[in-house]
Amino acid sequence: MKNKKYKGKSTEAIHAGETLPILPTGAQDHHSEKTGIPLLPPIYQNSTFRFQTAEECASAFIDEDSGYIYTRWGNPTQKVLEQKLSTLEAGEAALATASGMGAISTALLTALADGGHVVAMENLYSASYNLLNEELPRMGVETTFVDATDPNKVENAIRPDTKVLYLESPTNPLLKLVDLGACAEIAKAHKITSIMDNTFATPCSQQPIVFGIDVVLHSMTKYLSGNGAVIAGAIVGEKDFIVRAQKGALRNFGSVISPFNAWLTLLGIPTLPLRFARHCVNAAHIAAFLETHPAVTWVRYPGLPSHPQHDLAKRQMNGFGGMITMELKGGRTAGEKLVNQLQICALAVSLGDVRTLVCHPASTTHLHVPIEVRQRTGITDGLVRFSIGLEDTEDIIADLEQALEGLPS
Repeated sequence: MKNKKYKGKSTEAIHAGETLPILPTGAQDHHSEKTGIPLLPPIYQNSTFRFQTAEECASAFIDEDSGYIYTRWGNPTQKVLEQKLSTLEAGEAALATASGMGAISTALLTALADGGHVVAMENLYSASYNLLNEELPRMGVETTFVDATDPNKVENAIRPDTKVLYLESPTNPLLKLVDLGACAEIAKAHKITSIMDNTFATPCSQQPIVFGIDVVLHSMTKYLSGNGAVIAGAIVGEKDFIVRAQKGALRNFGSVISPFNAWLTLLGIPTLPLRFARHCVNAAHIAAFLETHPAVTWVRYPGLPSHPQHDLAKRQMNGFGGMITMELKGGRTAGEKLVNQLQICALAVSLGDVRTLVCHPASTTHLHVPIEVRQRTGITDGLVRFSIGLEDTEDIIADLEQALEGLPS
């Protein structure tokens, strides 16, 4: 874990990494003491960097850390973002990618370079499930899906050829939690790489590396950028793993973040702690409202005492996030009617936006997950997922009240 330079998360989000990046040869001339340097990290919106001599070019190929050659291999704007990410997640280094799935696939391909077996949480984001269940088996990688809320089931699934333990916490969409410390200990005892998607919690709520997790992933499309304008992902971990990922799977499979998306994400991260705190406050109020509504069977929100793992949430989360899942008594018909009647809450499949978003997982994000898997993992036809935004709470609740009116109770 990196030594902390700043005392607070807001200071980290604003200042971490924002030193002048290593500039290409000759570019320093544009940032003299007379003209100053940019307060906001600039966009290096170019594919290629030029050199003044053959010796300089050869030196850069020998030591890639000495400069920039080609944006698929690295870019100054991307580098500032990566320095900020590694600080926020208490990691040694970070790697920005073209998407959240780009981060997930790059991390898994790096950890599974020689093949092997994966133990994974059974209740995962659908694309992560499909990657593990459909794509990686073509490369000789087998995955065992387990209920990772029980560390004993995780340990019992480990085989001699297991290379990776893959987790989410909270999970998408059921908001189940895993005991990060217990799972990290199991992984270390068996000398396997623990990888965790921390998108829902963000580093404002929990830092998995502090609990012993090896590699942390993000879809920066969500809370980190917060503006609904970016597709991007991130990997954070030990420097050796990040270097192998950057020089191997990322470079060769090409899931490279664009300089513009890196810059847009840099605009979003400084306000992350403020935004995330508001997401948490709003979600707590709305979860409490939904829990008392007669049309709702149950509500899952880690901050509610009724959440089966509320005590674990209190131990390992600093803020319970902006995601809420509920089940309607009227099933799929009620779910469709609800989303059709909402006026402020937008029907959309993403999350972490400033706007409140709602989706029906069984017909959208988890449509292609086999129905028997959905049923086994609790993704019912009446399940509705909310990403609570930053609107005034009374307006969100009023919208929900009118949309829920008349649904079966």
